[in-house]
Amino acid sequence: MAGDAKKLQPIIIKKVKKGGHAAHGGAWKIAYADFVTAMMAFFLLMWLLGSTSEGDKKGIADYFQSPLKVALLNGGSGSGDSSSLVKGGGSDITRSSGQVKAGEVRAPRSTVNLQALRAEQRQAEAAQLQALSEQLASELKNNAKLAQFASQIKLDMTRDGLRIQIVDELARPMFDSGSAVVKPHMRELLRAIGSVLLEVPNRLTLEGHTDAQPFSAGAAGYSNWELSADRANASRRELVAGGLTEERVLRVLGLASSQPFNRQDPADPQNRRISIIVMNRDAEDRFYRPTADLAEPAAAAATAADGADASIRPPRPALVSSPAPAGR
Repeated sequence: MAGDAKKLQPIIIKKVKKGGHAAHGGAWKIAYADFVTAMMAFFLLMWLLGSTSEGDKKGIADYFQSPLKVALLNGGSGSGDSSSLVKGGGSDITRSSGQVKAGEVRAPRSTVNLQALRAEQRQAEAAQLQALSEQLASELKNNAKLAQFASQIKLDMTRDGLRIQIVDELARPMFDSGSAVVKPHMRELLRAIGSVLLEVPNRLTLEGHTDAQPFSAGAAGYSNWELSADRANASRRELVAGGLTEERVLRVLGLASSQPFNRQDPADPQNRRISIIVMNRDAEDRFYRPTADLAEPAAAAATAADGADASIRPPRPALVSSPAPAGR
């Protein structure tokens, strides 16, 4: 019976089913990235501490301890409050602020002397106007039609720039007596000058002058002042016809007989003239900013003492009594 019981005992077989690990997700990647970032920040901090001088460290510490005091007393970083014997915290005893580290390379500082720069600009502009004067003289000399007017062209350098004066002659007047109508030969001359002035960007001043003979003809109230202004404006129109732009002309003046070319003889035909001034930068500044002369009183006084500006600002002419024929 015992043997039969053993035969009837059930046999239990346990089967263990092995499966894969459950998914852990990506949380470990975030933790690893945080660890790497912390290590990078740590090594960066160690590098900064190793490359910072004691003066900088103390300045930073002072700033975090009392920021207001550091801001008011110029303390903290860059103040040179280090344990070094040198006030600046480095090897340069001439510096009392900041730290001079070994191998420090200072960037060169360039300073500009405005007065020297302005003087160089004036020299360059004067050379340019002188070259223009030579070019104009060459143009008149090489042109067969204009060469005959060479005696009536006066070129000189003044305080305001290059002055081109076209003076009158008895045998070859620029205008009829008492008229502002340009003569044909004068028209051709002005247009040739206008084409040459295209070479430079300088502004222009046109001045009309007459002799001292009083103007007795024409409408009431029309005098040498109006006549000189009309002649200057007529000359402006001819320059524009020669290619010059309207914007180049800055002012047109009628000066009558207030600035005679020949002060010894107010009735000299040469006093009847048209002046074209190629203005330099200083002259333009004085026009747009009338107080520009105050910035350089010494230079203006020296120029006046040398007499270089006598032709631009002459002394008051003496009163001259003359008969009353029709003026020019």
